[in-house]
Amino acid sequence: MSRSLHLFEGYGIELEYMIVDRDTLDVKPICDAVLEALEGKIVNEVSLGRINVSNELVLHVIEFKCNGPQSDLGQMRRSFQDQIRRINDLLGRWNAQLLPTAMHPLMQPAQETKLWPHGQNAIYESYNRIFDCRGHGWSNLQSVHINLPFQGDEEFGRLHAAIRLVLPLLPGLAASSPLVEGVMTGKADNRLAFYSQNQKRIASIIGQVIPERVFTQADYEKTIFAAIERDIKPHDPAGILEAEWLNSRGAIARFERDAIEIRLLDIQESLAADFAVISLVISLVKSLVEEKWFSYADQKLVDEKELNKVFMQAVDAGGDALLADPSLLACFNLAAPLPLRDVWTHILQVLVRKGYPVKEFVLEAQHLLARGSLTSTLVRRLGPKPSRIEILTVYRELSHCLHEGRFYG
Repeated sequence: MSRSLHLFEGYGIELEYMIVDRDTLDVKPICDAVLEALEGKIVNEVSLGRINVSNELVLHVIEFKCNGPQSDLGQMRRSFQDQIRRINDLLGRWNAQLLPTAMHPLMQPAQETKLWPHGQNAIYESYNRIFDCRGHGWSNLQSVHINLPFQGDEEFGRLHAAIRLVLPLLPGLAASSPLVEGVMTGKADNRLAFYSQNQKRIASIIGQVIPERVFTQADYEKTIFAAIERDIKPHDPAGILEAEWLNSRGAIARFERDAIEIRLLDIQESLAADFAVISLVISLVKSLVEEKWFSYADQKLVDEKELNKVFMQAVDAGGDALLADPSLLACFNLAAPLPLRDVWTHILQVLVRKGYPVKEFVLEAQHLLARGSLTSTLVRRLGPKPSRIEILTVYRELSHCLHEGRFYG
């Protein structure tokens, strides 16, 4: 993010999608071939105007992202949609297409993972050596990242405090990963279940998932980065992995570009759903920064361990998770525990009344909340023990939703 940006003057959005066979939906490790077709040579990133596309850790995932901070979410959505269609059309050359949702429902990563092998891939090789990236938390996951800018410690502190309160609620809004290797696990958000565990070997890298109570750059570096640097050193004697890259909390400070990156959103079936979520999350963070719910002083007191309990309950139960945490109930002016889906409905109603959300996305956010998370929709559609054919039928339809920019169902 640009150093010239203050709070909420611009946004950086990143979207990850899998490349799969159009007929079988098997993952196709051809991201390098796609980038080569666009650029004439194998590169890590290609500019497509307002949107760039780039590689990720594994060859079957391609990332779409803003080519810099942008302030108009409506135009941003249209730009993303144009390039998703463009890449889908190009993928026809390999009988391939993009697949949405936060996890491939059938992939077996131990057999199917192929890491990005080109260029400056020493970071990926180091990750794989230390953690073994042939797992669901590494090679079978797709998410939305929201980058929010700040200038200086005062803005960083307020932004970090607000984001910490929002993170535990996100699986209740955006869970889209109910299946693992064809099995309904009973968890609403399997991506985040794996995410919360896949780096436990070096616990300081992810902490409690919900970041610690640090509200200045100096405290962040002392509390978080120093612990990561200390703990990674025995595993990375060449010093390839830097703390700012390793940090895997649910929101991470990017001081080199003065932004905080929110990482706990499952990607949805289409940009209609994703931007309903994005607009709602940004609006809630902004209202918290402006102390419309809870004072900054009170926000800073909320303990990450208590927030993480709420988060893990939401990972398990999604919108059905009961919010009973006293601090969050007080923050959102709730007198009694409520399921997270009702908490989000209450939040949207208050935000609309106060004029926060981008008007273009209000009806879509209302539709998403009325429908429920994509996980709950898929569970209703597929039942507890779906067949492979049933799963493929539904996920082909989800791919159509992505290309056409519409809600599933």
